[in-house]
Amino acid sequence: MTQPVINVARDFSKYPAGRYREDGPANGQLFREKFLLPALKVSKPLTIELDGTRGYGSSFLEEAFGGAVREGFPPATVKSAFQLVSEDQSLVDEIHDYIEHGNDPE
Repeated sequence: MTQPVINVARDFSKYPAGRYREDGPANGQLFREKFLLPALKVSKPLTIELDGTRGYGSSFLEEAFGGAVREGFPPATVKSAFQLVSEDQSLVDEIHDYIEHGNDPE
């Protein structure tokens, strides 16, 4: 059985930006609540295709992925729950860094 695939550009927005809901319609908080938390709560692995957007703001990525850690999921659990796919390995590395430091004070 293959795991579900989310393509950010197709399934969420080509313009993901902002941290919170008040920052716009395609913010990190909404992405986390819509895609990441449901997968984490049922321990169902998810492939996330990152290519195809017009780029990512650090606030979007930190809130989505670092925010999952602040929701109470250990960094190792968050990392193993999502297979991040991108032609840009530095983007995947950046997300893993946000996961690792999700509970660090800002």
